[in-house]
Formats: sequence, C-alpha cells, structure tokens
Amino acid sequence: MDAHRRIRIGLALGSGSARGWAHVGVIRALLRAGIEPDLVCGSSIGALVGAAYAAGEIERMERWVASLTRQGVMSLIDLKLSAGMIEGRKLVDYFRRHFEDHGIEALQRPYACVATELDTGREVWLRDGPVIDAVRASIALPGLFTPAQRDGRLLVDGGLVNPVPVSLCRAMGADVVIAVDLNWDLVGRRSRPAPSLYAEPTQPPEAEEASEEVSEQPTAAGARGRKRSLEALWSRLWPSSDAPPALPMPSMLGVLTASLNIMQVRITNSRLAGEPADVVIRPRVSGIGPLDFHRGELAMAEGLRAAEHALPLLRELLA
Repeated sequence: MDAHRRIRIGLALGSGSARGWAHVGVIRALLRAGIEPDLVCGSSIGALVGAAYAAGEIERMERWVASLTRQGVMSLIDLKLSAGMIEGRKLVDYFRRHFEDHGIEALQRPYACVATELDTGREVWLRDGPVIDAVRASIALPGLFTPAQRDGRLLVDGGLVNPVPVSLCRAMGADVVIAVDLNWDLVGRRSRPAPSLYAEPTQPPEAEEASEEVSEQPTAAGARGRKRSLEALWSRLWPSSDAPPALPMPSMLGVLTASLNIMQVRITNSRLAGEPADVVIRPRVSGIGPLDFHRGELAMAEGLRAAEHALPLLRELLA
C-alpha cells in the first residue's frame, strides 16, 4: 500500500436482531474518537444501522431507537403467518415516510449489504437500487419476516451466510476493517439467556394434577395401562433407582431462538476465521432477546462500552 495514500476504513456490522442497536453505540464511540469509517457493510440488523450511517442519519436513528417502546415496536408489526410471521410492509412504509431514499448510489458513503438467495443458498451482495428494499431483504429472518422479492429472486436474511461481512468490506476497497460481532457470547458459559427463553407454567401444579385426574376419568383403564407402559420403558432407559432430574422445558420460541443462536455462532466463527477483520468489537448483548427492540438504550450503551475498549488498538493501527 502506498505510504502516502490515506487508509480506507471499512465497518462490517453483523447480524443480531434487536441486539443490533449496539451498532449505534459502536458508531457513536468511533465518531467521538475521530474515527470515521469510509465505507460500511451490514448483514441483517447491521444493514439497517449501516444504511443510516452511510446516509448521514445515524444521530437521527439513535434518537429513534432510544424512543422505542414495546407498544411502538408492536405498532410496526403486521402479522401474516404465511412464509413468515411478519410481512414487513408496515416497517417499510414507516421508513419510506420518515427517510428519503434516493438509492444506494446516492448515499454519502459507500454502502452494501448481504442477503441470501432462498432457492440456492447463495450469498447476494446488494450494492445498488433502493436502500430500503435492500435492507428489507437483508433483515428477512426466516420464520419471522416473509422473504423479499428482488430481480425475480426470493431473498432472506444475510446472517444465514455471512453474519459479519468482512469479505464485502475488503471487496469494496477497505484497507482496515472494523468488525462488530454480536453473536460471540450467545452460546455456552458466556451467554446470558433472555428471561423469556423458558415457558412459564400456565397454572399451579395442584391445578395440573386436578386436570389430569378429570381427563383420566372417561378412559381410566386405558390411561392406567399407558402409564404402566411408559413407566416400564422409563425404567429400561433409566435403570437407576434415583429419578432423573427434571429439566425446564423450553417454549417453541425458546427452542427456535437457541437453535438460531447456535447456527449464528458457528457461522460467524467460521467466517471470521477465514476472513479475519483487523479489529473485532464484541458487545456483551446476549441478554437482549431477539425481539427486544424496545431495549435500545441498553444495547447502545453496551456497544459504546465495547468500542471504547477497542480504541487503543484502533489508534495504533491507524497511526
């Protein structure tokens, strides 16, 4: 690299649903320190925050995120229950009303985001066209948002194939890449499960026992026979005289969330190992649930804290 050429800084903002508001805090810390990324790439929620930065609207987004309440988030959700729980039209319409979209090419800084082609599983880089449409494709988490349509293809969340798009930053000419990984502490000893991970019992144990007795009455003999069969099978599987410890049973959403977390951690680690960033910022946001978009201030504060810890290394690299 030419010693006289200015270093181009790329910012790779990773996927992470509501944890992604931490990206806003990271950007705030960088700007306060006089570090202004020249280009930004994002995956999923990182695509949304990255677009705001590239458009020069990051302060406005910070105010909006801080103002979000649970009720405000719910008002942007339009249930569809076909190819996804949320259609996303309300969210898109909101951004069209409140943000001018002159296309990716007209943004103040170079910008791109990642999506996944549903039919082939290919990684798709979105570098032109309407900003809001590109972001909508990148955030289309399967099962939550319906897929987006673009150029005759169905596109879903970019985090499925490239959760922290360092490779895209390099392809766009970044000399130094700052990556923000929101998935590193989702699984294992470092994780902080969201309080809603496990389903709460809907009635006290006494009520459950009573309901079992009532349901047993019409077919008492058959129920007792099934119970004996299950007990026999259980004794074969667990020959010990001590009963096995009861484990809390996750809810359906809890199972889905935990499974997605495992997938995200594995893919993120694999991609960052093969395509390392120069600096990786890792906010501790695993305690924020995937739909906790109303906890933006907490996420932004954690992003700010994590970025400030990385500043000495960044200054050394950019010196």
